[in-house]
Amino acid sequence: MSKGRQLKDRIAERGLVQVMAGHSPLSARLAAEAGFDGIWASGFELSALHGLPDVSLVTMTQHLETMRAMVEASGLPVVADIDTGFGNAINVIHAIEQYERAGAAAVVIEDKSFPKVTSLIAGGRQDLLRVEEFQGKIEAACATRRDPDFLVIARCEALIAGLGEAEALARSAAYEEAGADMILIHSKQKTPDEVESYVRAWRGKVPIVVVPTAYPEFTVERMKALGKIAVAIWGNHAIRAAVTAMQRVFRQILDEGGIRGADRDIVSVEEIFRLQGMDRVKQDEKRFLR
Repeated sequence: MSKGRQLKDRIAERGLVQVMAGHSPLSARLAAEAGFDGIWASGFELSALHGLPDVSLVTMTQHLETMRAMVEASGLPVVADIDTGFGNAINVIHAIEQYERAGAAAVVIEDKSFPKVTSLIAGGRQDLLRVEEFQGKIEAACATRRDPDFLVIARCEALIAGLGEAEALARSAAYEEAGADMILIHSKQKTPDEVESYVRAWRGKVPIVVVPTAYPEFTVERMKALGKIAVAIWGNHAIRAAVTAMQRVFRQILDEGGIRGADRDIVSVEEIFRLQGMDRVKQDEKRFLR
């Protein structure tokens, strides 16, 4: 069974699936162990991991290889955040070939111009493509995939750009017409009102994907009540949690002049060994090393 089929089956079974962001194979494995339905191979998180701004600086090769490792480490469907598709429709064709071959369940392509600027930054440039040009990207993606269960998700940034609900709905309808399997709608408002209004007004046949980073009170219960949302992506909590923990422990070690206090509050080395699969290594060494 392909990962795209696996993700579709989970949606059919549960109605709404929860997808956790990741930036590394380890974070993907932890998300799988926690019980999430899938992994979001986040461009924002990978940019942060490299200490770079999320403005199309991470290359396709960097993102693709990290995503491939996340697929292998987690066993879950991975939704690849490929930003604007690394260029125009021709670049999208190449990207789809590579990401499908690498085991992605889905890709998300956004309707911004290249290079993009991260969506939630205050005062950031949020230029959108012409609708027809982005339709060409979606059509190129759909025509290129070999597995019909490989999902092409169109990310509409009209609300992020301040263009309003009517523009967001019109663009989303055009993207569905171009073949998108789902529409990801994004907002930087501090409450879910804008997105909830959009979802209620949506008359398309394809389901909605949401990333409620800016409005954390948008709970799974509220999403299910709307009846049109298939995927909730928790978009950047893995990298934020990692930074929070590292900042705290690093300060503690310097403040206390040693690691004794910090050592009590973090996982053991044995837990890291477990996550690395060292028990399997020991078994294989015993069996095969002669």
